[in-house]
Amino acid sequence: MLQASLQHIVRAIVDNPDDATVAARNGGKGDLLEVRVHPDDLGRVIGKNGRTATALRTVVNALADGKRVRVDVVDTDF
Repeated sequence: MLQASLQHIVRAIVDNPDDATVAARNGGKGDLLEVRVHPDDLGRVIGKNGRTATALRTVVNALADGKRVRVDVVDTDF
């Protein structure tokens, strides 16, 4: 549910929604959600001073219901 919710939000933010993906991984310290977007949309997802990324993390942690979840925006080259 967290992965689908985050992917829905990210796709609404970016200009290239088909290139936006969220991958879920299980780590030793909790779950990890990796956000990958088109390089042109990276600034939109991070936001000024990281505010959009912080807001995404806040929403995911609110939905996580006490579980430990980390959200990373991954910089990739196409």
